[in-house]
Amino acid sequence: MFKSFLILLLSIFLLFACSKKNTKEIIYQPTEEEVVVALYAEAVTALKRGEAYYAGKKFKEVESLLPQSEWAAKASLMAGYADYSRNAYSDSIFSLERHINNYPADNNIPYAHYLIAMCYYEQILDEKKDLEPLLRAKKKFEFIILNYSDTDYATDARFKIDLIIDQLAAKEMSIARFYMKTEKWIPALNRLKIVVEKYDRTIFVEEALHRLVEVYYKIGLVEEATQAAAILGYNYQSGQWYERSYKIFNKKYKTKKIKKKKEMGLLRKKIKSLFE
Repeated sequence: MFKSFLILLLSIFLLFACSKKNTKEIIYQPTEEEVVVALYAEAVTALKRGEAYYAGKKFKEVESLLPQSEWAAKASLMAGYADYSRNAYSDSIFSLERHINNYPADNNIPYAHYLIAMCYYEQILDEKKDLEPLLRAKKKFEFIILNYSDTDYATDARFKIDLIIDQLAAKEMSIARFYMKTEKWIPALNRLKIVVEKYDRTIFVEEALHRLVEVYYKIGLVEEATQAAAILGYNYQSGQWYERSYKIFNKKYKTKKIKKKKEMGLLRKKIKSLFE
């Protein structure tokens, strides 16, 4: 009887011990990929909230955890975009060029090149003196057109290049006007010739031709002034810049006040106004 009681007591003890053991908390260890996925999602959420700097740090952390993986390539590109979204253009260019070098087989390489071009392009309106970002943007957009001609990036690149060329012409015109005001006729001529010869499809070529007429006539080169006026008249006979040139040779002729062309787009108006 006593022996049976001891066996029962032992059974109860063992049962209790096993039950206590099973109630211990099981600690789950996530896989490396699961950690990466969670970090990536956290970075995306932060970016949507406008926390671009924090998001960029998290994207870079993702890449370091699983280098050369699919997630690393995604995170590398998104880190560049996060820098771009907070206007940290130099950081973005560095990140994107690194992405291109490290993940050459990535399907998003065209987008990386486009984003680099946009980093330069976004700096244009603040660069009245330094044309380097303007020229670099143009070069990168030309690269996109040459290498990814069938993409939407190439379509937008063509449009952006037109605007860049307009601004390059605007810069030359601004310098030419300055030289004319200070009566430095030869430097003014050189700048005007650049507009006429290099940027002949821009909105500034008509004015540049008229200014050539003015300068040539001013320094006594009447034949050259006549030739410039003839080119202006042939291409823009109904334009009011031609009327101004005509008056140089016919002093009694009354010109009309020049009005802005209606077809000039708002963005191009803005670009032109920056250099007037």
